[in-house]
Amino acid sequence: MEIDGVFSGGGIKGFALIGAYEEIEQRGFRFKRVAGTSAGSIVAALVAAGYTSREIYEILDELDTSKLLDERKTFLPFPFAKWLLVYWRLGLYKGNELEKWLKNKLEMKGLRTFSDLPQDSLRVIASDLTNGRLVVLPDDLEKYGIPPRAFSIAKAIRMSCSMPYFFEPVKLKSIDGTSIVVDGGVLSNFPIWLFDKENTKKARPVLGIKLTHSETDHQKHKIGNAIQMFGALFETMKDAHDSRYISRKHAKNIIFVPTEGVLSTEFELTEEKKQALFALGKKCAKQFFGTWGY
Repeated sequence: MEIDGVFSGGGIKGFALIGAYEEIEQRGFRFKRVAGTSAGSIVAALVAAGYTSREIYEILDELDTSKLLDERKTFLPFPFAKWLLVYWRLGLYKGNELEKWLKNKLEMKGLRTFSDLPQDSLRVIASDLTNGRLVVLPDDLEKYGIPPRAFSIAKAIRMSCSMPYFFEPVKLKSIDGTSIVVDGGVLSNFPIWLFDKENTKKARPVLGIKLTHSETDHQKHKIGNAIQMFGALFETMKDAHDSRYISRKHAKNIIFVPTEGVLSTEFELTEEKKQALFALGKKCAKQFFGTWGY
């Protein structure tokens, strides 16, 4: 049976998305269209490329994720240089290695630009800080004078994954100048609304996988200092808009995967943690299918 799917952001915790995807596959469902943000955009792109859940797990498992943290070389002592990179480059790591890795994995399936995919089969979310707006890729590239179908899929995913202050933002050059583009999670970490049109019957069931509790089960943030407040600020910014939308309309079609205890930026995950996240995603999906009525 064909369905549409949405994968939430969550950084390295995305291994749980793959576990849920395996259960979905084993139930006989196939994704016709997919969408995602940040880590979810990586999984969505690999699904759109035709990789199975086991293949996605294997290519992520064999990846030395620490190599994605491509620091810029500097003659300055690192502790001091680190803050200069954030100040001048707007991020600790370049993000080039992530894009190169994605480009290679997609090219192995014959994919380079969105023209290599069926129309609307893959859409991802990014945040344009220069113009203060959410960007749906590739659709919204027309606003920048860029042909959407000719745009690199790997570049779009990198844009969606450019976590503020962690990875350098992508500078998108257009007819109106240069826009600073960062992680889509800043504005929509779970874009299930992409498949919702008012007063229009859905062509297929829409299934979401979200790396968090449902809104009613969300744990309270502990705020005792400025660092904790920044963390709470970013988490609230990522989830509040989508949670309000979800609570009204879509909770019954979402696999919620609580992943407390693992940081989004914990790039050196142990094999045990990877397997545990995968198993958690699969377990939550299995429980979900016990009650899902499409």
